[in-house]
Amino acid sequence: MTTTTTGSMAMPRRLLGRTAPEWLFSLPTITLLLLILLIGTGEMIHGQLLKFGEVFFHDERGHVQYFMMRADPVRPTCNPQPNVDAEVARLQTERSRKSTADDDIDGLFTEQLMDPTLLRQSVESTVAQCQARHALYEQVVKHITPAVVAYRTVETSFFGLFHFGSENRPLLLLLLLTVTSIATTLGFHHICLRPPKFERDFRMQAITMTMASALLFVSAIRYHQVSVDAGVPLEAPVLYYLWMLLFGVLLVISAYRVVRPVTEGTKGLGTWGESLQSIPLFASMGLIAGVYFLLHDHPSGLAIYVSKLMDIPNLPLQLALYIWAGMLLKQSRLVDLFMNILRPWKFSPELLTYLILLAAALPTAYSGASGVFVIAAGAIIYHEVRAVGGSSQYALAATAMSGSLGVVLRPSLLVVGITMLNKEVTSDQLFHWGGYVFVLTSTMFFIASQMRRTQRVNITPARIAVPEMLRQMVPLLPHVAAMVAVIGFYSLALETPLNEISAPTIIPVMMIVVLTLDKILASRSQSKPTSDQPSYAAHRQAGVESSIRVATTETVSHIGAYIGLMMLSQTVGGVVERSEIIDLAPHHFANVWAAMAFLMIAKVVLGMFMEPIGAIFLVSGTLAPIAYRNGIDPVHFWMMVLVAFELGYLLPPVALNQLLTRQVVGEDQIDASDHEVENAGFLQRYERWLLPIAVMSVSLAIVGFGPLIVQQVEWLRFLR
Repeated sequence: MTTTTTGSMAMPRRLLGRTAPEWLFSLPTITLLLLILLIGTGEMIHGQLLKFGEVFFHDERGHVQYFMMRADPVRPTCNPQPNVDAEVARLQTERSRKSTADDDIDGLFTEQLMDPTLLRQSVESTVAQCQARHALYEQVVKHITPAVVAYRTVETSFFGLFHFGSENRPLLLLLLLTVTSIATTLGFHHICLRPPKFERDFRMQAITMTMASALLFVSAIRYHQVSVDAGVPLEAPVLYYLWMLLFGVLLVISAYRVVRPVTEGTKGLGTWGESLQSIPLFASMGLIAGVYFLLHDHPSGLAIYVSKLMDIPNLPLQLALYIWAGMLLKQSRLVDLFMNILRPWKFSPELLTYLILLAAALPTAYSGASGVFVIAAGAIIYHEVRAVGGSSQYALAATAMSGSLGVVLRPSLLVVGITMLNKEVTSDQLFHWGGYVFVLTSTMFFIASQMRRTQRVNITPARIAVPEMLRQMVPLLPHVAAMVAVIGFYSLALETPLNEISAPTIIPVMMIVVLTLDKILASRSQSKPTSDQPSYAAHRQAGVESSIRVATTETVSHIGAYIGLMMLSQTVGGVVERSEIIDLAPHHFANVWAAMAFLMIAKVVLGMFMEPIGAIFLVSGTLAPIAYRNGIDPVHFWMMVLVAFELGYLLPPVALNQLLTRQVVGEDQIDASDHEVENAGFLQRYERWLLPIAVMSVSLAIVGFGPLIVQQVEWLRFLR
């Protein structure tokens, strides 16, 4: 998350132009991410290679197909030229000898089998089949030319690559999580209510991380012992060892920070009370779940629920790729070029913010989680809203909910996760109605924004704005063409259209291509970062390699923090599940209205404390059946859940999207914003909280109860 400056300000030592963190963390991370991309693309390429292999090397006359030549054929062991008469005689002798030992009933069938004519026909048929196998073998051997050998070497290499990836996705995820979590802990980048600034903040974070890591480490050891004692061979023992290694290293790092606390680069001593805000959510969830499982004599429970992340390795791996794509986006000028198209109109801050959020819905949909988008583009949105005259509180409100609108649109990873866990709904159904929900929430934000507007703005006339807008589109056209080219390559050459399944592979590749093109064009136009650029643009690098390297370095801590939070959310879900607190809720309500009200409140509360993927797992197994039993349509239920979660991510005490906004915008910006409005009215002082909460609350009420009202009206019409 946000980089915390600690220690000496001296320049770090470099080896071959790279710092130690880049060698130890960034390089392994980009290697794993590229491997995941290569595996995903390799599967697509392999399918096409099989197809082209059949086209190029198929011999219809010789009945030889490419799949027969993917490996050297084995010569048949049968004799293609036997003495038929001798073989018939041998069989007659064997069967005659057998008939004397069989009983009378078996003898009746043996007599039929000893018919010389039938025996000869059987032998001749066997010989013919043997000769056909030998002939086919000769044909296949004859067709295995050097070209076939070279082609099949490439084809089988891609097969081995994607087969390795599909068989070892949990291992790849755990390796990625190990590298990024260690980097996140070393850099104090875990998500917390307030980033550490004072000495006691760092000490408190180290203490709580030590306690949580110790619980996780002990639980991982106990989980391995229990699995071994079960007497069943472990499917992937290396995963158990990696879990123990990960938590052991986190324990050592955190314990060292307790013994040798951070003192340099801090802003003073601070207070213990305020330091509680710097406890990472990772540590808080680990301590709560760990203590619960210890008190209930289930020490391995913490590790069991943490390892459930390995049951769905695709989702966190895809999130990691989306985060990387977001960091690559920040290194490009893509957002700047898009904003240049809108600036000639001189829209009001409210209208421009609305348009920005509409545009942000698309990348949010492709990341599938509002928090991921806030991480990737939150700083950009904040500074763009401020640049057009929006207040700091309004800009923070827009940033916090920038990812809340598009999570219901295709190809949202969150929706894909819901359909994976719930057979009652399909992605087409959810995406169809998600479009209507998007229109609703975006319209609510527009209305709320216009209600707060206090000044009249004269929009530039179209005759002036349109020509300038068209001129500003020209620099963006090469980037759009690059996107179309990448999508076209996958769609036409690899027959893989851009959708919810292929997007995690295609989007990062597309961003690498776009970033490369952008840096080339920027160098030709001598467009270099200047000191007067906003903070989100000042860190952009001039070269392609340096841009990708910096983007990956920033990605490391984001992956470690966000997926680490996802991992520990599973343990909180385990506590709720094993405590059977859900069973205290009524399973049958007096009417569907009461059921919907209860479920809406429950989902908002879950969203206040849990990360979305972990919350979906919990809801699927506990609250979803209650909704179905009480007559709530599954599609209606899950659309309500998505909106309720987004409201929960904006509400204290955790308010995940607000925390991520604080992380990416910077603590200094937040403090400055609060200072600006300390003497203003209540609405102005808390606008960054109240505006998104009001928008999502009204939207939730409409999504939850609106369809029920429509059903009631239709029922009354039917009765009449």
